[in-house]
Amino acid sequence: MLEEEIIAVLALQKVKGIGDIIAKKLIAHCGSAKNVFAEKRALLEKINGIGTFTIKNLNDKQYFIRAEKEYKYITKNNIKTTYFQDDDFPHRLKHCPDGPILLFQDGNINLQNNRIISIVGSRKMTNYGRDFIKQLVEEVAPYNPIIVSGFAYGVDITAQKEAIKNKLQTIAVLAHGLEQIYPKTHKKYINQVNENGGFYTEFWHDEEPLREHFLKRNRIVAGISEATVIIESAEKGGSLVTADIANSYSRDVFAVPGKTTDSLSKGCNNLIKYNKAGILTSAQDLIDALNWELNDKQPLAVQKQLFVELTSEEQIIYDYLLKNGKKYLDTIALDCQIPVYKMATLLFTMEMKGVVRPLQGKLFEVL
Repeated sequence: MLEEEIIAVLALQKVKGIGDIIAKKLIAHCGSAKNVFAEKRALLEKINGIGTFTIKNLNDKQYFIRAEKEYKYITKNNIKTTYFQDDDFPHRLKHCPDGPILLFQDGNINLQNNRIISIVGSRKMTNYGRDFIKQLVEEVAPYNPIIVSGFAYGVDITAQKEAIKNKLQTIAVLAHGLEQIYPKTHKKYINQVNENGGFYTEFWHDEEPLREHFLKRNRIVAGISEATVIIESAEKGGSLVTADIANSYSRDVFAVPGKTTDSLSKGCNNLIKYNKAGILTSAQDLIDALNWELNDKQPLAVQKQLFVELTSEEQIIYDYLLKNGKKYLDTIALDCQIPVYKMATLLFTMEMKGVVRPLQGKLFEVL
């Protein structure tokens, strides 16, 4: 991305009245972040959701002054930035309407592996939770997933340490800038995480871990993954917010059940009780639900049905799956440039025609 464009993106991040949803709408309308600031007032006023307050703030030069300072820090410290339209931006986050427009990255993150799960839970983890995490990560290790969490006390850091122990990549999503670290006692883990994955944050380098930042962090944790696992949670807690967000993104959510008398099992039990999460009693539950297969396991040959009439869009989808093999619904929608809501209907129709079949975990393949 050109310097002037990334500075414009940084400035857009800070304009009052503009969140990620509005920012994406403005960029889509104007063609680039730079063009947003150059667009005529009369044309901006025609965009739904853009009011006079927002337009006035777009003309405030302070945002560019601050953005230029942040850009200098980024370049001086070789901080990698990933724009939401870039190929290396986490592809599942691209399908989250409120996902960040820009991520700052540290470490050696490699997203070629499509198996990504988030593991979150209570900061006051019990031995029951610790033992379950250890067993879970050990048993999914042969499938080589990326383990995502929030670098917090308890479940989060335990999941990430177990990932490193089992030679899995792990990604920590921060609620502050890369110059900060919270909690401070976890500073000792920075190098280990960077060597075995890395850090993502949407916050500028000196931004502190404010309460509202943790809620924003949670949507990245939920959005980057194909599934979110809640290990332990009280009746109310941040991990339940992450579960709700994951559900809103139509992602799989799993919860580990516990005794009804255990305070740190109430949140998980309620998720299961109210059908907001699948029950997770072992790693195999997760592996089966997500339809994971070991690399050396060959897929069964399936006879293709002949003489089926397809619409032009259905043909695009069929050709894509024939070439690329089984893919997730959101990936098919992204690569075929068809909205997710429409893609779901098209795949259902194609299923009825007998040319594709759904698999567990929102995967589809041709017949």
